[in-house]
Amino acid sequence: LFVSLGRETPKHYGITSPISLVQAKEADLVLTHRLTEALKPYGVFEEELELQRRIHVLGKLNTLVKEWIRDVSETKNLPASVIETVGGKIFTFGSYRLGVHTKGADIDALFVAPRHVERTDFFSSFLDKLKEQEEVKDLRAVEEAFVPVIKLSFDSIEIDILFARLALQTIPKNLDLRDDGLLKNLDIRCIRSLNGCRVTDEILHLVPDIENFRLTLRTIKLWAKRHNIYSNILGFLGGVSWAMLVARTCQLYPNAVASTLVHKFFLVFSKWEWPNPVLLKQPEDCNLNLPVWDPRVTPSDRYHLMPIITPAYPQQNSTYNVSVSTRAVMVDEFKQGLSITDEILQNKAEWSKLFEAPNFFQKYKHYIVLLASAPTEKQHLEWVGLVESKIRILVGNLEKNEFITLAHVNPQSFPGPKEKEVSTMWVIGVIFKKMEASENLNVDLTVDIQSFTDTVYRQAISSKMFEADMKIQAMHVKKRQLHQLLPSLVMPKRRKSAAERQTSGDPVPSSQNPTPPPCMGPPAAPQTPSPPATMGLPADPQTPSPPATMGPPVAPQTPSPPPTMGPPAANKTPNQEVLEEKSPKEHQMEDPSIVPETKTTEDRGAASAGEGEVHNKLIIMTQFHVWIPFLCLCVS
Repeated sequence: LFVSLGRETPKHYGITSPISLVQAKEADLVLTHRLTEALKPYGVFEEELELQRRIHVLGKLNTLVKEWIRDVSETKNLPASVIETVGGKIFTFGSYRLGVHTKGADIDALFVAPRHVERTDFFSSFLDKLKEQEEVKDLRAVEEAFVPVIKLSFDSIEIDILFARLALQTIPKNLDLRDDGLLKNLDIRCIRSLNGCRVTDEILHLVPDIENFRLTLRTIKLWAKRHNIYSNILGFLGGVSWAMLVARTCQLYPNAVASTLVHKFFLVFSKWEWPNPVLLKQPEDCNLNLPVWDPRVTPSDRYHLMPIITPAYPQQNSTYNVSVSTRAVMVDEFKQGLSITDEILQNKAEWSKLFEAPNFFQKYKHYIVLLASAPTEKQHLEWVGLVESKIRILVGNLEKNEFITLAHVNPQSFPGPKEKEVSTMWVIGVIFKKMEASENLNVDLTVDIQSFTDTVYRQAISSKMFEADMKIQAMHVKKRQLHQLLPSLVMPKRRKSAAERQTSGDPVPSSQNPTPPPCMGPPAAPQTPSPPATMGLPADPQTPSPPATMGPPVAPQTPSPPPTMGPPAANKTPNQEVLEEKSPKEHQMEDPSIVPETKTTEDRGAASAGEGEVHNKLIIMTQFHVWIPFLCLCVS
């Protein structure tokens, strides 16, 4: 791998002068070589043959695009002289364009067409042409997405193709998408589609040394994934945000090599005074009246907690999903990364230490397990996509609870219990505020969780996606109970001897898995629910308590036992934009960010023994306290 030893650069990068122009030393080059070797076992570098296969596939796709544009031009009776020069091109963006894609990664592509080719043509006759290709598999169009896309597998390489129709008669071969003038007279969907390419190209033009940037970014992306903080949709950072943070580091240390830049990355962003924004260049106004990130003009922008601003017009905050908790988790990880790289630069540790995955399931004393299930694989795929896109709302709700310090969702999902339904689980670690030793505390999470499920069900109903038996369940689980729900490879179960069980008072388990919680039922017509019934504490403190059934409210004339609360009523549902199956990047910029209250008390360490022995009964959902269909938890 080529490592560039930076030179003094006369060009000024970024919005401030560099912090240091010190040249790399021999020791820095040795450390960079060791870093490259440490990355190899994780598959971050693609073999040359695989890279050539990607180039070959993109070439075939580009030829296909030009043939199709000529066909469309003929059907629209364009002159033959124009047809021969009309052009059309496939551009790439994202990790592939940045040069940091990993083995087996997909390719983000943009189809740029001249003005006489309509979006309807792209989603009709071009789709038909793709169907005719033997190499094309798993073809599907998502025309109503926030950023419309065609997804396919071309010769076993996953490709997402966006479409942009420019106001040009022909597409020149040397077209530079960074030209702001190209945005004139375009519809908003074309502008969104162009945004990925424009941002990627700007980043590459704003770093002093592309090779050093790429190796540093590969390192940071692997570190973020290993430490479970790589997910835009769940409130952490996505690929473009990590790329911009690394690019800013490169601007501040333009002559540094990758080993130094990784260390400086952690140094800069562990001490960054958020919410001051990270900018790669001064924002420019092109007078096209497009909304841009500007807290002086847009009040909602003032509440963004960790703004990282894209360098291409219209400038946007790529991290609007970040919450109080996710920012706290990331800053803590930056500090730990700084400590580890300090050791590495002093030859007290190896690079492999930076990529050691922490055990999320030993970090907290209390967890909320969220379960989304549906009867079939197809329904489950759509349902899980919707639920995952809204989990940050639940995190925001939990943060606003006066007794909660931190709510940390693990971006990794897990298969649910093997039953008739197909299900997926997410795990949220929760830290409660420390209370005085003598003080007992009941924490009611009913409203926090219910408003989250209301949002999900409303979206599913309005998008006509909802099917019977699509369910959301939630339960509270203590750290020592996680092995009952999670795969053994993540949370291996420590077997107790009979003597240990007798000493501890634990019951002898009859099954490895706890009984799955009753579900929150489908939307029901609005009725007045019966008053809540008192629920006792669970009998077995070692087994997670099952949540209460979340079904339709019982009709007033029929007396009922415990209360049942369901999703919001089906009638009077606001007409919302249809939600198709989306990847995190398709959800980008769709929903307004959650603006949680800022908390002054934080406790990121392990909870004290007094925090949670809590009669042990985080009485789940309904049980968590008398009338709560969700979590009401007794903390002492």
